[in-house]
Amino acid sequence: MFKKRIWKYLLTGFAWALSLGGLIVLMSFIETKKSEVICRDVKIYIPGNQYFIDRQEIDNILGVQSHELVGRRMETINIHELEKKLKANPFIEFAKVYTDMDGVINVEISQRQPILRIMNRYDQDFYVDQHGLKIPLSANFTARVLVANGYVDELFANRVDTLHTAVAMELFKTADYIRKDSLWQAQIAQIYVNKDHEIELIPRVGNNRILLGDADSLDRKFHNLLIFYKKAIPRVGWDAYKVINIKYAHQVIGVRNENIKKDSVRSQGNGRDTTKSVKDTSLIRN
Repeated sequence: MFKKRIWKYLLTGFAWALSLGGLIVLMSFIETKKSEVICRDVKIYIPGNQYFIDRQEIDNILGVQSHELVGRRMETINIHELEKKLKANPFIEFAKVYTDMDGVINVEISQRQPILRIMNRYDQDFYVDQHGLKIPLSANFTARVLVANGYVDELFANRVDTLHTAVAMELFKTADYIRKDSLWQAQIAQIYVNKDHEIELIPRVGNNRILLGDADSLDRKFHNLLIFYKKAIPRVGWDAYKVINIKYAHQVIGVRNENIKKDSVRSQGNGRDTTKSVKDTSLIRN
C-alpha cells in the first residue's frame, strides 16, 4: 500500500513536470514565432453612425500611410503607445489595439456621442457629449443635435473638459431628457438661455417660446406641457400663445398673443391626470 502511494505521487509529479516543460517549450516557440512575424496590415473598426473621425484620420494618427507600421516586426511595435495616441484625440472615447499571429494589427474605436451644441455669449461653439463632457467641433461631420445659445457663460478651452457652470449643467440635463423622449425630440428645435439665466425652449410647431426655468422636475414640467397641448391648443390653435410658462411644477401659464390674456392649467394629484379645464385667470399688462 505504501509503495503504491509513492508511485502515485511520483507519476503525478512527473506528469506536472512534463506539462510544465511542454508549456515552457510552447511559450518559447510562440515567442520565437512572434518575433519573426511582420506587420502586414492594419484593420480599423469604427462602429456607429457618427463620423467625427474617419479611417484616413486614424491612419494618420497611427502612421499607416507613411509605412510606420506595415513591414515592421510586430515585436518592435508598442501597442500601448498606439492606444495612447488614439485616446489623445478629443473625438475618441475608447480605443483598443491588439495583434494576431497573422501579422494584423486590429484597432477598435468608439467615438464620443454629442447630444448638445452650445454657442456661448463669447462666440465660442462646442459640443457636449452623452457624459456631459465638452468636445470641439469637427471639420468632418456636423452632428444634428439640439443647439443652445443666448446668455451662456460656459467657456471652452478647445479640449475635452467637464462643465463648470450651473446653467451649462442644466442645459445638458435638459438636452439629455429631451433626446430620450421621441415626442419632445421631435417637437423641441432649440434651447435658449435668457438674460435671467432661465431656460427657454423653441418648438418646431407653434410660434411661441416655452419657459422651462431650470432643469428641476423635468418629468412633471413636460407632463404638464403635454396636458396643456391636449387641453388648450385644440381650442385656440398653435399660434394663440406667445409664451407657455411651465417653470412651476403644478401650473402651466399661457400668455396669449391676442388680448394678452393669461390662461392657466393646474395639475394636481399623485401622477394622475386631474388637470382642470383651461380658463382665464387674470389680465396682464405690458
